[in-house]
Amino acid sequence: MGFRTKLSCCAAALLVPATTLSGCGSDAAPSAATASSPQPSSSVQGAVQGARLQDPAELVSRDGLLRTRIVVERRKVDVGGRKLWALTYNGRYMPPTLRIRPGDTVELDFVNRLSPYTNLHVHGLHVSPSGHADNVLIHIHPDETFHYSYRFPKSLKPGTYWYHSHAHPLSAPQVAGGLAGVIVVDGLREFLPPALRNVTEHVIALKDFQVQGDAVKTEGLKIGAPTNRTVNGQLKPTIPIRPGEVQLWRLANISANIYYKLRLRGQRFTVVGRDGFPVDTTFARDTLVLEAGARFDVLVTGGPTGKTVLETLPYNTGPAGNQFPQADLATVVSSGTPVPPVALPSAFAPPEDLSRLPIAVRRTVAFSENSAGTKYYINDKQFDPNRVDFTSKLGTVEEWTVRNDSNEEHSFHVHTNHFQLMSINGRPHHGHSLQDIADVPTKGHIVIRIRMTDYTGKTVVHCHILNHEDAGMMAIQEIVK
Repeated sequence: MGFRTKLSCCAAALLVPATTLSGCGSDAAPSAATASSPQPSSSVQGAVQGARLQDPAELVSRDGLLRTRIVVERRKVDVGGRKLWALTYNGRYMPPTLRIRPGDTVELDFVNRLSPYTNLHVHGLHVSPSGHADNVLIHIHPDETFHYSYRFPKSLKPGTYWYHSHAHPLSAPQVAGGLAGVIVVDGLREFLPPALRNVTEHVIALKDFQVQGDAVKTEGLKIGAPTNRTVNGQLKPTIPIRPGEVQLWRLANISANIYYKLRLRGQRFTVVGRDGFPVDTTFARDTLVLEAGARFDVLVTGGPTGKTVLETLPYNTGPAGNQFPQADLATVVSSGTPVPPVALPSAFAPPEDLSRLPIAVRRTVAFSENSAGTKYYINDKQFDPNRVDFTSKLGTVEEWTVRNDSNEEHSFHVHTNHFQLMSINGRPHHGHSLQDIADVPTKGHIVIRIRMTDYTGKTVVHCHILNHEDAGMMAIQEIVK
């Protein structure tokens, strides 16, 4: 993993002048104290409950280019209304949202002030996995600046993505410590009816932290330990909406290890996107399960005047897994002048369907672990950065059976290309879009189809429960011409 470069380190400016840093228009709220922890055994003391939701600041591309800098360092910052030592991007526990459009270029100076090393992954984005793009096989060492250069295709899908550390085997402690933020690719509104083109939009970044003394815990992480679940780094914020108003929420699980089963009491989520891919047909759900790394773009309609709760319901990942308890995440307050009803869309984006394309290769990807839950495997092998596990040809479609031989669920993730989830435990599945994350049931299997487009190079396949990835559940896929 010797791919590294060192540039002259400039002054410690967090943002370069060419970058736009902004809130989310009139919907952004000023800084305020935040609410108390949902789990008393790991609670954050002294926070004020009910602060208005703050959308993260934004770094926005202009004229096809986003040129910026991200500084990685450990700092004492506001985390859920309390000053704690955390790992930060640009001095924030909830860092800026990177906002781009299809076809854009991103030039990013990445300054590392951590020890021993880190790197950056742009999760879900269809971009080269090689060189100075989405190359997760590099290490950026302390006091080094690495220049990332991403050139995104015009075919890039609009939706919600995220960025985080992918430094093996440190991804779990670094993401749990704070190194995770949101990426938005604009263009989703173009599929909405005219009456909703100016819809209010909120990032709902689901990010949890455990506390050790006066710091966010990064060592000895236990997946099922009591934790503080935040929305945009806030504990139990308040989300304002008018009765009948439709809002676009970008739900993103950017936690290191945990699952969410979201419910907005008394309301339904209308799904318009999954993992950065707009759906072909919208669908409504009372609950949405966001396995580790997953995202949903949803429309939410304000109910009658009053309050309701955005919560995560109890969720069990299996006999060898974890039981995540119920927790309130935010309070949605419906008030003000009612908005006349607007019909929500049904047909949405052009369909993406790989089911009728010829299959070049069929393969099996088996997830397993030892009885102690300390070592994790793909096809009976632990991750080796010097070994290629799968070789795929550019321009072909492959069908993979992803098998889970363990007694806990795993969050299957592929870099570079999205896949179509064809079936779960033999039952046909139609998710209305491609995706980059899928839950694999205990002692079960899923079947996916994936097309290798545009880019060659070494990329990775892994479980996005980052404790599992760090303990070996990752493999290298090389895409060749």
